[in-house]
Parts: sequence; structure tokens; C-alpha cells
Amino acid sequence: MLVAFVIATIVDRVLRGRIVRATVKRTGISREADTRLRFVRRMIYATILLIGAAVALSYFASIARLAASLLASGVIAAAVVGFAARQVLANFVAGIMLAVTQPLRVGDWVTFEGNYGVVEDVRLNFTILRTLSDQRIVIPNEKLATGVLRNDTLAIDVVGLDVAIWLPPAADVERAIAALKDETGQDASVAEAVPWGTRLAVGGDPVPPPQKAAREADLRRQCLKRLREDGLIQVEEP
Repeated sequence: MLVAFVIATIVDRVLRGRIVRATVKRTGISREADTRLRFVRRMIYATILLIGAAVALSYFASIARLAASLLASGVIAAAVVGFAARQVLANFVAGIMLAVTQPLRVGDWVTFEGNYGVVEDVRLNFTILRTLSDQRIVIPNEKLATGVLRNDTLAIDVVGLDVAIWLPPAADVERAIAALKDETGQDASVAEAVPWGTRLAVGGDPVPPPQKAAREADLRRQCLKRLREDGLIQVEEP
């Protein structure tokens, strides 16, 4: 088993050092290829360890006799093992599907269950998402494969701005839309109208994903300032 671990580690470092890094630096590897290489490297590592464990166990006669007795009741053993490993296997299979279909790739900026960030790594059972605040979110691959994922950089490497501005019920919506268009140079539209107010959507020119949060904050502040100056929203006195 120790030999298998050493071999797996050596192979992993060779693949990582000579294939992944060299390819990235010399040929400008795509996100698709980078994601697949990472997944294949970990698959090879896990396979070598499994083979080593199987070889090691085959040398123990007592283990062999135990295995024979378990095989005699194979249906029960398979049911127990399958139930215990269901979640692990589900994440592993989902990881293979993600590596093949690639709804997300290493380096993509995605939103999943309210979390926005860049895909840092896609592993055998989980995916690591790094947020704008430099936090790491670990997402099981099964959840990614079955959930709703928004990928801002699947087709292009920039993302448009989109901010929401709420107006009080009595505000002049058409005047507010005209003021925001004059202020930002962007079209504003009515996104939602409810008894307690009207929500306007204001877009912006596409920016690199790391700049999205800061640019949306600036755009929101610019819109609110103009609406206050025009008397369309009021600041309540304390």
C-alpha cells in the first residue's frame, strides 16, 4: 500500500508539473482542457491507490477467507455497501458528468444558490468556489449537477451590470426612467410593480467578473443620488 501511495504521488506530480503547468504556460490551455486534465489526474491517482489496496489485501489469507464468506452472501453485502456509499458514488458520477459536459470550468464566474464567485477547482466529489471576499465554498458535485447554475463566463469573459432601484408607490416612474437614462447613458426598465413600490432595472456596460460587485455598487449609488436630486425619492429625517 505504501508503494502504491508513493507511485500515485509521483505520477500525480509528473502530470501536474509537466502536463498541466507546461501546457498552461506554453500553449494557453483552454478552460475546458484544464478542467478535464485536473479531473483525469485525480482519477489516475485514485485508481493507483485502489489497485495498491487490492494487491495488499490479496496477500492476507484471513482477508481472502473473509472475502469468500462475504461473496457467499453477495446480495446482502452489495446492498450494505451500496447504501453506505450511495452519496459518495453519486458525487463521483456527477463529477464525471461535470468534467464531460462542462456547464462550469476552472476559472468561470458562476452563481449557485446565492453564492457568486470563481470556480477554483473541480475535484472528484466536490467543486471549490472562491467568492469575492476570498472565501472558499465547497459544493458537492451532485448538487451542482442537479441544481440551477448561472455561469456568467461560459460564452464570454465579461458580464453586464444589473442593479435594482426601488421607487415609492407615488413616484413618477416615467420621469425616473428618463432621469436614470440621462444620468447613466443606459436604458432603465420596470422590472416589478407591487403595492409598496416599483422596482427599476438599470444595466451597465460589461466588465470583467471580479469588478462586477464594485461597479454595480457605484452604479447603484449614482442612480440613487440622481433620483434624490430630482425629488423622486426622499430621505427620511431621523
